[in-house]
Amino acid sequence: MSQRPDTPSRDQQAGFSLLELMVVIVILGILATIVVINVLPAQDQASVTKAQTDISRLSTALELYRAETRRYPSTEDGIEVLMLAPEGGVRTEPFIRGGLPDDPWGNPYQYLYPGERGVFDLYSLGADGRLGGEGLNADIGNWDGE
Repeated sequence: MSQRPDTPSRDQQAGFSLLELMVVIVILGILATIVVINVLPAQDQASVTKAQTDISRLSTALELYRAETRRYPSTEDGIEVLMLAPEGGVRTEPFIRGGLPDDPWGNPYQYLYPGERGVFDLYSLGADGRLGGEGLNADIGNWDGE
């Protein structure tokens, strides 16, 4: 049985060689590396920005609490009092709705009154969850904007 001239032989049929597949895989690996190198720092900066935004929002709520009650919450009361309407006050709604946020690393924000760096200190312990540190592990607080 002879093969017709217009039919490709088995060797000429469509498909990718191992070399072509390896080249594509290497190119995809290079592109993935470039994306990861450029995206991870942006994610880290987004976490820091979120912490700064949360602290600013909670600081504003603490100032509203002080304006309503003529005092800041004690360290023992903590910022949890912001989820309640003050007793005997004009305000009938809590200062913070929907619960207190955790910092971007899943830890609660820390509150100290009187503060060591200001009237009150409101801060995140950073990515490592410990006092001090540098870079992502640095504490982020209401004193950062000063």
